[in-house]
Amino acid sequence: MARFNTKPISGARDFLPADMLRRKYVIDIIERVYQSYGFEPLETPAMERLDTLLGKYGDEGDQLIFRVAKRGDKLQRALEENPTEESIADAGLRYDLTVPLARIVAEYRNELPRYFKRYQIAPVYRADRPAKGRYREFYQCDVDIVGSASPAVEAEVLAAGAQVLQTLGFVGKGESGFALRLNHRGILRGLMEVAGIREELEGGALVAVDKLDKIGPDGVQAELLDRGVSAESTAALMGFIAAVPSDEGERMVWLGDLLEGSEQGSRGVAGLKDVLALSGYGPAAEHLRLDPFLARGLSYYTGAIFEIEFPGLSGSGGGGGRYDDLVGMFSNQTVPACGFALGLDRILLILEERGMFPEHLAGQPQVLVTQFDESTQGASLLLAHRLRAAGLRVDLYPDLDRYGRQFKYADERKIPFALLLGSNEIAQGIVAVKDLRSGEQVEMEASLVSNWLNEQLRV
Repeated sequence: MARFNTKPISGARDFLPADMLRRKYVIDIIERVYQSYGFEPLETPAMERLDTLLGKYGDEGDQLIFRVAKRGDKLQRALEENPTEESIADAGLRYDLTVPLARIVAEYRNELPRYFKRYQIAPVYRADRPAKGRYREFYQCDVDIVGSASPAVEAEVLAAGAQVLQTLGFVGKGESGFALRLNHRGILRGLMEVAGIREELEGGALVAVDKLDKIGPDGVQAELLDRGVSAESTAALMGFIAAVPSDEGERMVWLGDLLEGSEQGSRGVAGLKDVLALSGYGPAAEHLRLDPFLARGLSYYTGAIFEIEFPGLSGSGGGGGRYDDLVGMFSNQTVPACGFALGLDRILLILEERGMFPEHLAGQPQVLVTQFDESTQGASLLLAHRLRAAGLRVDLYPDLDRYGRQFKYADERKIPFALLLGSNEIAQGIVAVKDLRSGEQVEMEASLVSNWLNEQLRV
């Protein structure tokens, strides 16, 4: 018999029960915080029309879209007529959750409230090169507010993201915390203008600048030149990068002076000042950091942009920004919008590496009802059902093994209590309860067991 490769495809993963419990722990916190800010859930299809996706993420983003081939006769005809990548595909897997949101707003605008506040936690797909912490299928946890141009919107989504991370145990800006890097597309455009970079080269230059953390100043300089930016403009832009004040308090003043002659740059400075001022009233305040060369590669951003940074780790833990023109691509009307996304998989990786998960996660079994012999099986089943009715998570050991093997099974599943119900216990109307963490064992009336266990598990 032929052997099958049972591993998941490259860039995708299987999640065993222990993994799923950790994911559920984090998702539950995210949902609870998002809902506390007034966001409501939304779901969209994993597949979208290809023309919905293309042209929204820039050239590099478009290349990472997983395309889905046509089906049946349509595919056959395409294959017979000089097939190309464009002609044989008419759908794609969603690249992010923001473009589908823009489509939703355009489709259901008259049915949505004036300010549409939604959250979505779902997988997205990118035909990227897999690496540690980088996958082709991964989860994003988005919050977005559609319908307002007020900087209070940026303050709200930043606060929601910061509060999630604080609730998960990330505190301060230091090694155990995180930073929220902020910039504004107007500032970036102003820097390009002051550096003398031609408008048609601006998009490519921003892509190069966006890689500053990955390839360093020398790499950015080389890529700018490769993308056709003149040596003079490249030198000017690299000079700005080198001249950014180390004192964050001085950066806004420096930017204001540098971009004074640029209308777009000056608007960007003013807009970011408003966002920083309002964000100072919430949980994001202590984490804010102005970064004038944060670019965020997605081309649909129009205003403030932000990104999560975990000190000592490469790559971001999430990000977002304002995208006032995206909905208009589907509806031909300007609808202001702003959002923030947490990268679930990156956050899970950091929590695991730092040992930040609780010892016992919700959803894990709390009690194992053991089996003694055939004559006591019915009583064991009834005991398990009574405990479940009392709100406990109960696993019933199925086979008639010796107690040592049953206790080992409980230990493998991190179940703290085992209940022993043999013929002697049944005759006396009691149950023996063994604490598998301490090894202590007590006996009590069967009617008292559920209350006793609930008390112990609350400690």
